[in-house]
Amino acid sequence: MADVRNRRLIYGRRQGHKLHPRQARLVRDMLPALRPDMTAQSMAGWFGGAHFDAYALEIGFGGGEHLAARAQENRKTGFIGCEPFINGVAKLLIAIEAAGLDNVRVHGDDARDILAALPDATLACVYLLYPDPWPKLRHHKRRFVNDENLRALFRVMQPGATLHIASDIPDYVSWSLMHLRRHGGFDWQAEAATDWAAPFSGWPGTRYEAKALAARRVPAYLRFTRRAQAQPGTL
Repeated sequence: MADVRNRRLIYGRRQGHKLHPRQARLVRDMLPALRPDMTAQSMAGWFGGAHFDAYALEIGFGGGEHLAARAQENRKTGFIGCEPFINGVAKLLIAIEAAGLDNVRVHGDDARDILAALPDATLACVYLLYPDPWPKLRHHKRRFVNDENLRALFRVMQPGATLHIASDIPDYVSWSLMHLRRHGGFDWQAEAATDWAAPFSGWPGTRYEAKALAARRVPAYLRFTRRAQAQPGTL
């Protein structure tokens, strides 16, 4: 598969404050062992030879609190987390070390690298939680939900796999629904407003959600299942 990373840009900060000594140690010593082997021919190879019953992906895991909680509760699922912000990666590494998680792989870079390398129909679950809304019109092209990424997600997700999107920005919610309808590969699991007002099952919360609630913004929780075949123009 061609390496397309050279034509991609990652927007936003890669690092904030200086890492604390423990964080710096984990990034130096622990992170290399947790990077997925994207050249491996099997998912076991991605996880250092370990086999799991299912595989899940979190795109932009922020501080890692959601990913760590899910991984701890679902030890038979292999989780891949993507986050280019090194401070967030360091926070996740602390949680992995504290809980002894052996079912997590961490890609401290662009999630599109993972989507390009994953075999077809691999993932049982994908999380996109509070993605950067890029509110300015000229920045909308930076939003993760777009036609190209939805095609990639459709390819790597199994039929019946779940896609979870959470956002506290109404425009981003509308944008996501518009693009998902246009693609047609994902069935929205909602029949009433209460279906997207309630958090996902087993929801541990995230720090971004806490900030949204503190600012009195109302989150939306969108859950979709991957269709066997795309039906463009439908949800």
